[in-house]
Amino acid sequence: MKLFTLLIALAAALSAQQPTIENAKPEARAFSGTLATELTRIGAGPFWVAYSEPIIAGQHGDRCSWNGNNDNGRTPGAPVRLEGEVALVVLIRVEAAQPDELRVTSPDCRLDAGGLPFYWLNNVPVAESLAWLKTQVSGRHADIAIMAISLHLGAAADQALDELTATTQPVETRKRAAFWLGASRGAHGIATLKRMLAGDPNSDVRDRVVFALSQSKDPAGIPLVIDAARNDKDAHIRGQALFWLAQKAAAQVAKDAIQNALANDPDSAVRERAVFALSQIKNNEGVPMLINLAKSHRDPAVRKKAMFWLGQSKDPRAVEFFAQVLKP
Repeated sequence: MKLFTLLIALAAALSAQQPTIENAKPEARAFSGTLATELTRIGAGPFWVAYSEPIIAGQHGDRCSWNGNNDNGRTPGAPVRLEGEVALVVLIRVEAAQPDELRVTSPDCRLDAGGLPFYWLNNVPVAESLAWLKTQVSGRHADIAIMAISLHLGAAADQALDELTATTQPVETRKRAAFWLGASRGAHGIATLKRMLAGDPNSDVRDRVVFALSQSKDPAGIPLVIDAARNDKDAHIRGQALFWLAQKAAAQVAKDAIQNALANDPDSAVRERAVFALSQIKNNEGVPMLINLAKSHRDPAVRKKAMFWLGQSKDPRAVEFFAQVLKP
């Protein structure tokens, strides 16, 4: 009970964290009802509304800049949080009674409201935040809305993302949800992505699922990509899995999967994709295998592709190989 009380107190404290607001006089408001009704009560706009929620662990970087330079936009004296952010700030710009802009930032940021009214909502329940963000996933704020959902702490955010992966959802919604499940949701995300890979009927969605699995920090992600490279019924997915293994897996893991495809995959396009994947392994670690393929693989198309990617590599071992081949 004491732990539960402490967690409630922590969530309340985090929800009160505000960024520094300049060029405005922020007005704090007690939240009631829903976010939609709260926005309507404030008026037609233009104005900014913001609130904060507890954030999932491991989110490094302060989100204080939208140009990729996190040295700008921080509140002077704000700490550098070595273990990641502790709260998520959602910013909504309203104009003509409609959400005009949606952004995600952190309490450590310094924001310029441009002279518009700025309202800070205290104690917005996580459920209300997620419910409102879900209303935005089919419009022009879809990317930011799904990202914001994925950054919320707790099982309710897991469930919200899972709902966006249902096959009744549009393809683009499922693809966006898949990416953030891999990028943000750890073991739960892996479990949902595994289900999507097995059951989603759309090849583009399953392609995104393989990518998301390769990006996950959870150690269970790469084995599922390996399994897709070996066993997926769709040749395109097998080829994409090989490519992402070359990009993200340990070099030997990638080479083993690629070797298996070159030896056993019945589809020539997958075998050619495997050759390309070899060329993408970091530090040219795939070059010795490319040389062997160019010398002796049974498939002329594979030998030809290996020669091409060796030529692109500019690796000294490739240069020496070509010198030997061209020797009179």
